[in-house]
Amino acid sequence: MTRLNEETEARGLFLGRVWNPQVEGPSVVTLRDGAVVDITSRTAPLVRDICEMDDPAGYVRQAPGEALGRLEEIEANDAAAPEKIHFLAPCDLQAVKACGVTFAKSMVERVIEEQAAGNPQKARSVRERVGAAIGDSLRNIEPGSPEAMTVAAALKAEGLWSQYLEVGIGPDAEVFSKAQTLSAMGYGADVGLHPVSVWNNPEPEVVLTVNSTGRIVGATLGNDVNLRDVEGRSALLLSKAKDNNASCAIGPMIRLFDDTFTLDDVRCAEVELVVEGTDGFVLNGHSSMKEISRDPEDLVRQTLGRHHQYPDGFMLFLGTLFAPTEDRDVPGEGFTHKIGDVVTISSPGFGALRNTVKLSTECPEWVFGMRRLMTNLSARDLI
Repeated sequence: MTRLNEETEARGLFLGRVWNPQVEGPSVVTLRDGAVVDITSRTAPLVRDICEMDDPAGYVRQAPGEALGRLEEIEANDAAAPEKIHFLAPCDLQAVKACGVTFAKSMVERVIEEQAAGNPQKARSVRERVGAAIGDSLRNIEPGSPEAMTVAAALKAEGLWSQYLEVGIGPDAEVFSKAQTLSAMGYGADVGLHPVSVWNNPEPEVVLTVNSTGRIVGATLGNDVNLRDVEGRSALLLSKAKDNNASCAIGPMIRLFDDTFTLDDVRCAEVELVVEGTDGFVLNGHSSMKEISRDPEDLVRQTLGRHHQYPDGFMLFLGTLFAPTEDRDVPGEGFTHKIGDVVTISSPGFGALRNTVKLSTECPEWVFGMRRLMTNLSARDLI
Protein backbone atom coordinates (compact mmCIF):
# COMPACT_ATOMS: atom_id res chain seq x y z
CA MET A 1 0.00 0.00 0.00
CA THR A 2 1.51 3.31 -1.06
CA ARG A 3 -0.82 5.68 0.71
CA LEU A 4 -1.88 6.45 4.25
CA ASN A 5 -3.85 3.48 5.48
CA GLU A 6 -7.30 4.01 6.97
CA GLU A 7 -6.21 3.42 10.57
CA THR A 8 -3.30 5.86 10.29
CA GLU A 9 -5.48 8.47 8.61
CA ALA A 10 -8.24 8.11 11.21
CA ARG A 11 -5.86 8.48 14.15
CA GLY A 12 -3.37 10.98 12.82
CA LEU A 13 -3.53 14.69 12.13
CA PHE A 14 -1.85 15.48 8.83
CA LEU A 15 -0.64 18.69 7.19
CA GLY A 16 0.58 18.98 3.63
CA ARG A 17 0.51 20.78 0.30
CA VAL A 18 -0.94 20.10 -3.13
CA TRP A 19 -0.61 21.79 -6.46
CA ASN A 20 -4.02 23.33 -7.10
CA PRO A 21 -4.62 24.07 -10.80
CA GLN A 22 -7.63 26.24 -9.95
CA VAL A 23 -5.32 28.82 -8.37
CA GLU A 24 -2.19 27.89 -10.37
CA GLY A 25 -0.31 27.46 -7.12
CA PRO A 26 -0.04 25.51 -3.88
CA SER A 27 -2.80 24.91 -1.36
CA VAL A 28 -2.31 23.94 2.28
CA VAL A 29 -4.26 20.75 2.99
CA THR A 30 -5.21 18.22 5.62
CA LEU A 31 -7.05 14.88 5.56
CA ARG A 32 -10.62 14.42 6.75
CA ASP A 33 -12.67 11.25 6.27
CA GLY A 34 -10.63 10.16 3.27
CA ALA A 35 -10.78 13.56 1.57
CA VAL A 36 -7.98 16.05 0.90
CA VAL A 37 -9.25 19.32 2.34
CA ASP A 38 -7.92 22.78 1.39
CA ILE A 39 -7.43 24.87 4.57
CA THR A 40 -5.48 27.73 2.98
CA SER A 41 -6.46 31.09 4.49
CA ARG A 42 -5.20 34.60 5.12
CA THR A 43 -4.50 33.48 8.69
CA ALA A 44 -2.26 30.66 7.46
CA PRO A 45 -1.48 30.78 3.73
CA LEU A 46 1.62 28.63 4.27
CA VAL A 47 2.53 25.42 6.06
CA ARG A 48 5.25 27.52 7.68
CA ASP A 49 2.60 29.75 9.28
CA ILE A 50 0.79 26.82 10.88
CA CYS A 51 4.03 25.36 12.23
CA GLU A 52 4.78 28.68 13.96
CA MET A 53 1.50 28.59 15.91
CA ASP A 54 1.34 27.67 19.59
CA ASP A 55 -0.90 24.69 18.75
CA PRO A 56 -0.52 23.63 15.10
CA ALA A 57 -2.54 20.44 15.63
CA GLY A 58 -5.40 22.32 17.28
CA TYR A 59 -5.53 24.85 14.43
CA VAL A 60 -5.55 22.19 11.70
CA ARG A 61 -8.21 20.17 13.52
CA GLN A 62 -10.62 23.13 13.58
CA ALA A 63 -9.67 25.02 10.42
CA PRO A 64 -12.50 25.50 7.91
CA GLY A 65 -11.82 24.04 4.51
CA GLU A 66 -13.04 22.80 1.16
CA ALA A 67 -12.65 19.21 -0.08
CA LEU A 68 -10.52 19.00 -3.23
CA GLY A 69 -11.05 15.28 -3.85
CA ARG A 70 -10.57 11.82 -2.44
CA LEU A 71 -7.10 10.91 -1.22
CA GLU A 72 -6.73 7.92 -3.53
CA GLU A 73 -7.79 9.97 -6.56
CA ILE A 74 -5.29 12.74 -5.91
CA GLU A 75 -2.50 10.26 -5.18
CA ALA A 76 -3.11 8.66 -8.56
CA ASN A 77 -2.70 11.92 -10.49
CA ASP A 78 0.44 12.63 -12.49
CA ALA A 79 2.72 14.77 -10.31
CA ALA A 80 4.22 16.37 -13.43
CA ALA A 81 0.84 17.52 -14.82
CA PRO A 82 0.04 21.15 -13.87
CA GLU A 83 -3.60 20.65 -14.86
CA LYS A 84 -4.05 17.95 -12.18
CA ILE A 85 -4.21 18.29 -8.42
CA HIS A 86 -1.17 16.46 -7.05
CA PHE A 87 0.85 16.30 -3.88
CA LEU A 88 3.83 18.57 -3.31
CA ALA A 89 6.47 18.27 -0.61
CA PRO A 90 4.64 19.24 2.63
CA CYS A 91 7.04 22.10 3.43
CA ASP A 92 7.25 25.53 1.84
CA LEU A 93 9.45 28.29 3.33
CA GLN A 94 11.34 25.94 5.65
CA ALA A 95 15.03 25.32 4.98
CA VAL A 96 15.78 21.68 4.12
CA LYS A 97 18.62 20.37 6.27
CA ALA A 98 19.99 16.86 6.73
CA CYS A 99 22.11 14.95 9.22
CA GLY A 100 24.56 12.32 8.06
CA VAL A 101 26.42 9.46 9.68
CA THR A 102 23.95 9.09 12.56
CA PHE A 103 23.85 5.26 12.51
CA ALA A 104 26.75 2.88 13.12
CA LYS A 105 26.14 0.68 10.05
CA SER A 106 25.82 3.57 7.63
CA MET A 107 28.84 5.21 9.25
CA VAL A 108 30.93 2.17 8.37
CA GLU A 109 29.68 2.34 4.78
CA ARG A 110 30.69 6.00 4.56
CA VAL A 111 34.19 5.01 5.69
CA ILE A 112 34.22 2.37 2.97
CA GLU A 113 33.17 4.93 0.34
CA GLU A 114 36.04 7.14 1.41
CA GLN A 115 38.60 4.33 1.53
CA ALA A 116 37.46 3.12 -1.90
CA ALA A 117 37.59 6.71 -3.24
CA GLY A 118 34.09 6.28 -4.67
CA ASN A 119 35.07 3.20 -6.69
CA PRO A 120 32.45 0.43 -6.30
CA GLN A 121 34.90 -2.23 -7.58
CA LYS A 122 37.18 -1.61 -4.59
CA ALA A 123 34.39 -1.44 -2.03
CA ARG A 124 34.13 -5.15 -1.23
CA SER A 125 37.76 -5.61 -0.22
CA VAL A 126 37.73 -2.37 1.74
CA ARG A 127 34.49 -3.46 3.43
CA GLU A 128 36.11 -6.68 4.59
CA ARG A 129 39.14 -4.88 6.01
CA VAL A 130 37.25 -2.09 7.70
CA GLY A 131 34.56 -4.43 8.99
CA ALA A 132 37.17 -6.69 10.56
CA ALA A 133 38.71 -3.75 12.39
CA ILE A 134 35.50 -1.98 13.42
CA GLY A 135 32.71 -4.57 13.41
CA ASP A 136 29.83 -3.54 15.67
CA SER A 137 32.10 -1.96 18.25
CA LEU A 138 30.68 1.51 17.63
CA ARG A 139 27.01 0.61 17.92
CA ASN A 140 26.46 1.51 21.58
CA ILE A 141 28.98 4.32 21.92
CA GLU A 142 27.64 7.76 22.77
CA PRO A 143 29.15 10.32 20.36
CA GLY A 144 31.57 12.67 22.08
CA SER A 145 31.85 10.51 25.20
CA PRO A 146 35.21 9.47 26.76
CA GLU A 147 34.58 5.93 25.48
CA ALA A 148 34.14 7.29 21.96
CA MET A 149 37.39 9.20 22.20
CA THR A 150 39.18 6.01 23.30
CA VAL A 151 37.86 4.20 20.22
CA ALA A 152 38.88 7.17 18.06
CA ALA A 153 42.44 6.96 19.34
CA ALA A 154 42.58 3.22 18.61
CA LEU A 155 41.26 3.68 15.07
CA LYS A 156 43.75 6.45 14.36
CA ALA A 157 46.56 4.16 15.53
CA GLU A 158 45.35 1.56 13.00
CA GLY A 159 45.28 4.14 10.20
CA LEU A 160 41.51 3.81 9.87
CA TRP A 161 40.45 7.23 11.09
CA SER A 162 38.04 9.02 8.76
CA GLN A 163 36.11 12.26 8.49
CA TYR A 164 32.96 10.09 8.68
CA LEU A 165 34.05 8.59 11.98
CA GLU A 166 34.76 12.10 13.23
CA VAL A 167 31.12 13.14 12.82
CA GLY A 168 29.84 9.67 13.69
CA ILE A 169 31.40 9.37 17.15
CA GLY A 170 32.88 12.83 17.74
CA PRO A 171 31.06 15.63 19.60
CA ASP A 172 29.80 17.45 16.49
CA ALA A 173 27.06 16.04 14.25
CA GLU A 174 27.16 16.38 10.48
CA VAL A 175 24.42 18.81 9.43
CA PHE A 176 24.27 20.00 5.84
CA SER A 177 21.89 21.75 3.46
CA LYS A 178 20.10 19.07 1.48
CA ALA A 179 17.92 21.16 -0.84
CA GLN A 180 16.94 24.71 -1.61
CA THR A 181 13.74 26.09 -0.12
CA LEU A 182 10.73 24.99 -2.23
CA SER A 183 12.81 22.58 -4.35
CA ALA A 184 11.94 19.27 -2.64
CA MET A 185 9.74 16.78 -4.52
CA GLY A 186 6.52 15.31 -3.16
CA TYR A 187 4.66 12.03 -3.37
CA GLY A 188 4.47 10.56 -6.88
CA ALA A 189 7.08 12.85 -8.42
CA ASP A 190 10.29 11.83 -10.16
CA VAL A 191 13.54 12.05 -8.20
CA GLY A 192 16.82 12.82 -9.92
CA LEU A 193 20.36 11.44 -10.07
CA HIS A 194 23.17 13.67 -11.29
CA PRO A 195 24.25 12.15 -14.64
CA VAL A 196 27.92 11.89 -13.57
CA SER A 197 27.06 9.29 -10.90
CA VAL A 198 27.38 5.54 -11.50
CA TRP A 199 27.10 4.39 -7.84
CA ASN A 200 24.10 5.67 -5.90
CA ASN A 201 21.17 4.64 -3.75
CA PRO A 202 18.06 5.91 -1.95
CA GLU A 203 18.27 6.88 1.70
CA PRO A 204 15.00 6.30 3.60
CA GLU A 205 14.76 8.70 6.53
CA VAL A 206 12.46 10.27 9.07
CA VAL A 207 12.27 14.04 8.59
CA LEU A 208 11.43 16.38 11.48
CA THR A 209 9.40 19.55 11.07
CA VAL A 210 10.95 22.23 13.30
CA ASN A 211 9.71 25.78 13.77
CA SER A 212 11.76 28.95 14.21
CA THR A 213 12.06 28.51 17.99
CA GLY A 214 13.46 25.00 17.65
CA ARG A 215 10.22 23.28 18.65
CA ILE A 216 9.59 20.01 16.82
CA VAL A 217 5.96 20.10 15.69
CA GLY A 218 5.74 16.96 13.55
CA ALA A 219 7.50 14.50 11.30
CA THR A 220 7.29 12.90 7.89
CA LEU A 221 9.40 10.70 5.58
CA GLY A 222 12.15 11.59 3.13
CA ASN A 223 14.50 10.23 0.49
CA ASP A 224 17.96 11.78 0.80
CA VAL A 225 19.12 10.55 -2.61
CA ASN A 226 22.79 9.59 -2.21
CA LEU A 227 25.55 9.65 -4.84
CA ARG A 228 28.04 7.30 -3.20
CA ASP A 229 30.76 7.72 -5.82
CA VAL A 230 30.67 11.52 -5.86
CA GLU A 231 30.71 11.97 -2.09
CA GLY A 232 33.22 9.14 -1.72
CA ARG A 233 35.74 10.94 -3.92
CA SER A 234 35.82 13.94 -1.60
CA ALA A 235 33.73 15.36 1.22
CA LEU A 236 34.15 18.72 -0.52
CA LEU A 237 31.82 17.38 -3.22
CA LEU A 238 28.97 16.98 -0.73
CA SER A 239 26.89 19.75 -2.30
CA LYS A 240 27.36 18.23 -5.75
CA ALA A 241 26.36 14.85 -4.37
CA LYS A 242 23.31 16.04 -2.45
CA ASP A 243 21.74 19.18 -3.91
CA ASN A 244 20.65 18.68 -7.51
CA ASN A 245 17.44 19.08 -9.47
CA ALA A 246 14.79 16.76 -7.94
CA SER A 247 17.35 15.02 -5.69
CA CYS A 248 15.25 15.41 -2.52
CA ALA A 249 11.81 13.96 -1.79
CA ILE A 250 9.69 14.61 1.31
CA GLY A 251 6.22 13.35 2.19
CA PRO A 252 3.55 12.28 1.84
CA MET A 253 2.38 14.70 4.58
CA ILE A 254 3.60 15.97 7.94
CA ARG A 255 2.04 14.13 10.84
CA LEU A 256 1.63 16.78 13.50
CA PHE A 257 2.41 16.02 17.12
CA ASP A 258 -0.70 15.64 19.31
CA ASP A 259 -1.94 13.24 21.97
CA THR A 260 -1.73 10.33 19.47
CA PHE A 261 1.75 10.98 18.09
CA THR A 262 4.86 12.38 19.81
CA LEU A 263 8.62 12.50 19.49
CA ASP A 264 8.79 9.17 21.30
CA ASP A 265 6.95 7.62 18.34
CA VAL A 266 9.64 9.07 16.07
CA ARG A 267 12.35 7.56 18.27
CA CYS A 268 10.75 4.13 17.82
CA ALA A 269 9.87 4.43 14.11
CA GLU A 270 10.64 1.52 11.78
CA VAL A 271 11.18 2.69 8.20
CA GLU A 272 10.80 0.26 5.29
CA LEU A 273 12.20 0.65 1.79
CA VAL A 274 11.29 -1.14 -1.43
CA VAL A 275 13.06 -0.48 -4.74
CA GLU A 276 11.38 -2.03 -7.80
CA GLY A 277 13.29 -1.94 -11.06
CA THR A 278 11.92 -2.16 -14.57
CA ASP A 279 14.29 -5.14 -14.94
CA GLY A 280 12.38 -7.10 -12.29
CA PHE A 281 14.97 -6.41 -9.58
CA VAL A 282 13.55 -5.83 -6.10
CA LEU A 283 15.51 -4.49 -3.14
CA ASN A 284 14.09 -4.43 0.38
CA GLY A 285 15.66 -2.28 3.07
CA HIS A 286 15.00 -1.22 6.62
CA SER A 287 16.03 1.55 8.99
CA SER A 288 15.20 1.51 12.69
CA MET A 289 15.23 4.79 14.57
CA LYS A 290 15.89 2.79 17.74
CA GLU A 291 19.48 2.40 16.53
CA ILE A 292 20.26 6.06 15.92
CA SER A 293 23.35 7.18 17.82
CA ARG A 294 22.26 10.79 18.38
CA ASP A 295 18.88 11.74 19.82
CA PRO A 296 16.66 13.81 17.49
CA GLU A 297 16.49 16.65 20.00
CA ASP A 298 20.30 16.81 20.10
CA LEU A 299 20.41 17.01 16.29
CA VAL A 300 17.92 19.90 16.39
CA ARG A 301 20.02 21.70 19.01
CA GLN A 302 23.13 21.30 16.86
CA THR A 303 21.25 22.77 13.89
CA LEU A 304 19.50 25.76 15.47
CA GLY A 305 20.69 27.98 18.29
CA ARG A 306 22.40 31.28 18.96
CA HIS A 307 24.93 30.23 16.30
CA HIS A 308 22.29 29.81 13.54
CA GLN A 309 18.67 30.93 13.24
CA TYR A 310 15.90 29.76 10.89
CA PRO A 311 13.11 32.37 10.94
CA ASP A 312 10.86 30.15 8.81
CA GLY A 313 11.83 26.90 10.52
CA PHE A 314 13.40 23.89 8.86
CA MET A 315 12.92 20.28 7.84
CA LEU A 316 15.61 17.99 9.26
CA PHE A 317 16.50 14.59 7.78
CA LEU A 318 17.70 12.39 10.65
CA GLY A 319 19.93 9.99 8.70
CA THR A 320 19.48 6.31 7.90
CA LEU A 321 20.61 2.88 8.97
CA PHE A 322 20.17 1.67 5.38
CA ALA A 323 23.33 1.18 3.32
CA PRO A 324 22.86 -1.38 0.52
CA THR A 325 25.61 -3.92 -0.16
CA GLU A 326 23.55 -6.46 -2.15
CA ASP A 327 24.91 -6.92 -5.67
CA ARG A 328 22.55 -5.89 -8.44
CA ASP A 329 24.54 -6.72 -11.57
CA VAL A 330 28.29 -7.06 -11.14
CA PRO A 331 29.58 -9.21 -8.23
CA GLY A 332 31.33 -7.03 -5.68
CA GLU A 333 29.90 -3.73 -6.93
CA GLY A 334 26.82 -3.73 -4.68
CA PHE A 335 23.61 -1.88 -5.44
CA THR A 336 23.13 1.13 -7.66
CA HIS A 337 20.01 2.68 -9.16
CA LYS A 338 18.76 2.19 -12.69
CA ILE A 339 16.56 4.69 -14.45
CA GLY A 340 12.92 3.82 -13.86
CA ASP A 341 13.38 2.39 -10.37
CA VAL A 342 10.31 2.98 -8.21
CA VAL A 343 11.27 3.80 -4.61
CA THR A 344 8.70 3.40 -1.83
CA ILE A 345 9.58 4.52 1.70
CA SER A 346 6.98 3.72 4.36
CA SER A 347 6.48 3.59 8.10
CA PRO A 348 3.44 2.86 10.29
CA GLY A 349 1.96 6.16 11.37
CA PHE A 350 3.51 8.11 8.49
CA GLY A 351 2.10 6.50 5.35
CA ALA A 352 4.35 6.07 2.33
CA LEU A 353 6.47 8.21 0.02
CA ARG A 354 6.70 6.89 -3.55
CA ASN A 355 8.93 8.27 -6.33
CA THR A 356 10.41 7.18 -9.64
CA VAL A 357 14.14 7.55 -10.39
CA LYS A 358 15.34 9.51 -13.40
CA LEU A 359 18.37 11.66 -14.19
CA SER A 360 18.25 15.16 -12.75
CA THR A 361 18.64 16.47 -16.28
CA GLU A 362 15.48 14.59 -17.34
CA CYS A 363 13.28 15.65 -14.41
CA PRO A 364 11.17 18.79 -14.86
CA GLU A 365 13.19 21.90 -14.15
CA TRP A 366 12.52 23.64 -10.84
CA VAL A 367 10.83 26.95 -11.73
CA PHE A 368 8.42 27.69 -8.85
CA GLY A 369 10.66 29.64 -6.49
CA MET A 370 10.13 32.20 -3.74
CA ARG A 371 9.22 35.12 -5.99
CA ARG A 372 6.63 33.10 -7.90
CA LEU A 373 5.11 31.80 -4.65
CA MET A 374 4.79 35.29 -3.20
CA THR A 375 3.30 36.63 -6.43
CA ASN A 376 0.78 33.78 -6.49
CA LEU A 377 -0.27 34.27 -2.86
CA SER A 378 -0.60 38.02 -3.38
CA ALA A 379 -2.81 37.53 -6.44
CA ARG A 380 -5.05 35.27 -4.32
CA ASP A 381 -5.27 38.02 -1.66
CA LEU A 382 -3.63 35.73 0.90
CA ILE A 383 -0.77 38.07 1.81
